[in-house]
Amino acid sequence: MTSSIRLISLSQSDILQRLPELTGMLIDSVIGGASVSFMLPFHPDKAVAFWQKVAQSVAAGERTVLAAEQADGTLVGTVQLITDLPENQPHRAEVAKLLVHSRGRRQGIARKLMAELEAEAKRQGKTVLVLDTSTGSGAEHFYQQCGWQKAGEIPRYALMPEGELTATSVFYKFV
Repeated sequence: MTSSIRLISLSQSDILQRLPELTGMLIDSVIGGASVSFMLPFHPDKAVAFWQKVAQSVAAGERTVLAAEQADGTLVGTVQLITDLPENQPHRAEVAKLLVHSRGRRQGIARKLMAELEAEAKRQGKTVLVLDTSTGSGAEHFYQQCGWQKAGEIPRYALMPEGELTATSVFYKFV
């Protein structure tokens, strides 16, 4: 099903040129209830500011942004590998903001993005990856299916987009 999906790495200029698509994907995720650091109501200006900040971080070499592009050139997913960590952790990276637009879900896009992210981490010399996600979410189950190990849970860690408290599950994977 994902054969028509092409994975690409987005540069700073790519992100800035594709702000409307990236903004739309983030808005779609937040409105859909994803716990990705934002609250409802979610104004598009917040999404634009977020992606502009990500673009600066990419330009500074602090992170890599991978994207899933459909055959027509439309972006349907992204994930980020954050490598700007303390000097005593050169072997480690963090995974953030795995987003798949609702029109692209259940097609294996998230799995394809994560596999490429892990390969990219290896190319960058990273051997330990970490991430966190809302406990009890579909994302938690997804990461376990992808071979990630749950290290534990932190109660009352964050708010869901509509305001209720949620625990977070912390995961790691050796690559």
